[in-house]
Amino acid sequence: MALEFKKDDYFKIDPEFHLVGDLSHIRHFPGVKMWWGSVNGITPALNTGIPPHIWEGVEPWEKEKQSNPERLIEILDKYGIDIACLLPESMMDTTGYTSRWCSNGEMARVVERYPDRFLYEPNLSPILHKGVKNTVAEMEYWVKEKGAKIFKSYPPEDTRINDPQLWPFYEKAQELRIVLCLHTGIGWCAPGKFSHGQPLYLDDVARDFPELKILAFHMGYPQCDELNMVAMAHPNVYLCLSLLLPWALGAPRKFGKILGEGLRFAGADRIIWGTDSPGFGFQAKFSVVGLREFQFPRELQEDYGYPEITDEIRRKIFGGNLAGLLDIDTSRRRV
Repeated sequence: MALEFKKDDYFKIDPEFHLVGDLSHIRHFPGVKMWWGSVNGITPALNTGIPPHIWEGVEPWEKEKQSNPERLIEILDKYGIDIACLLPESMMDTTGYTSRWCSNGEMARVVERYPDRFLYEPNLSPILHKGVKNTVAEMEYWVKEKGAKIFKSYPPEDTRINDPQLWPFYEKAQELRIVLCLHTGIGWCAPGKFSHGQPLYLDDVARDFPELKILAFHMGYPQCDELNMVAMAHPNVYLCLSLLLPWALGAPRKFGKILGEGLRFAGADRIIWGTDSPGFGFQAKFSVVGLREFQFPRELQEDYGYPEITDEIRRKIFGGNLAGLLDIDTSRRRV
């Protein structure tokens, strides 16, 4: 029997909870094999040093990719995640742009089945391949017909963040008042082009579209300092801890500098929690426990001036900040 997970009262919203879908029809593509091969490198890079007791209570199915909606709800319930923005994987670059891993329509069916627990997060990539006009029309549909408020674009499968051809897309995103999530930093998984997500590119977008709410996934890692400087200058840029939270458990000094510098340059009101889980329960657990239990080591507080992480700061990062952007009432837990 699995150990019961410690409960808490933090309202949690995950802006990067992936719906991968059934890949049986595309596993033969070299690019798909390359992508999952990269995961074999990511796993030890993120999980090395995780204390053995953190794995206690993780069931075997939580180490496998889950797409079944009931399993996804089970993950949310088990680890106290109130709402997940359900993000379908596109990754068309892995199939030679012949097909997506998971469609926005597949995502919508799950959201509409469990509207209290999931939010629409349409994946608009690859914008240039589909055509900017087509992408703008798609975005308008999801906002005006479905009420979607948060979207994702993945530059490594498309083009660099500040490609001038994307300006009509950003203009419409600003007009529609959406939250636009962008992968920033190295692409992590081949064959996506790692150079397309450089955080400094955000400076051009944030400058020309100052009312567009931009959520930068993965803190721009490893170019975290560059992203922090962009966020310092542009109050419409928010930082997301997605993917990196296992380091709070296995590499606390490394994580401490990432979070600490984010707090220094952007402040606690513009940092947002997230899992980046493609249906792995253990990744959700590490992300929850990572932020909930982390405190800056005393030497980092003394040497770098990082503040003590208070209950108020955790509450903002876990869900309060994103709830404010998405107009969500956090007074009622969904778990």
